[in-house]
Amino acid sequence: MKNLSLIVNVVLVIAVTALFIIVFSDGRADDNGQVNVDSAEDASAQLVFINTDSLLLKYEYARVLSEKLISKEEASRTDLNERVKIFQQDMNEFQRKLQNNGFLSLERAQSEESRLRKKEQELQELNSRFSNELMVEQDKMNRELRDTITSFLSTYCQERSYQMVLSNTMGDNLLYADESLDVTNEVAEKLNARYKVVDK
Repeated sequence: MKNLSLIVNVVLVIAVTALFIIVFSDGRADDNGQVNVDSAEDASAQLVFINTDSLLLKYEYARVLSEKLISKEEASRTDLNERVKIFQQDMNEFQRKLQNNGFLSLERAQSEESRLRKKEQELQELNSRFSNELMVEQDKMNRELRDTITSFLSTYCQERSYQMVLSNTMGDNLLYADESLDVTNEVAEKLNARYKVVDK
């Protein structure tokens, strides 16, 4: 299955490259049917890529959002752990009383057991709620970052006359590209400069 995916990706890269050469050379070929190489080089100059993982590490706003998410996760985990600790103490106390016949009646023991089961259910629901809230928050953060970066890139590409910016995340989609086409550092610097202006 992995080999099939790799083959499909290679074919797609070759097809896209051929398409770029044809489009950017306006379909012109010499008398032998060969595409003009100079036109192909011009086309490649209009195509750049960004290493998304590196960009997110270097982009200050991405770090700020990530730290907020981590703080929220830590606060949720601390809150839940405190509640679980209290619940565990109540359970231990219940077990101790049960073993030492500390309850005045069977009804009293059953009532306490019922209360503890309900508390345990509430803790499970709270854990699920915290997890869902963090997933929603992370999704919101990812959308916000994507919108910020794509908004910036529309202006950036007009200034640089780039027609396409590819994303390379952990080498997933980009099998090979010359390092001169990597604009990650420049984009990170400009995004950070823009963030500092907005943040003031």
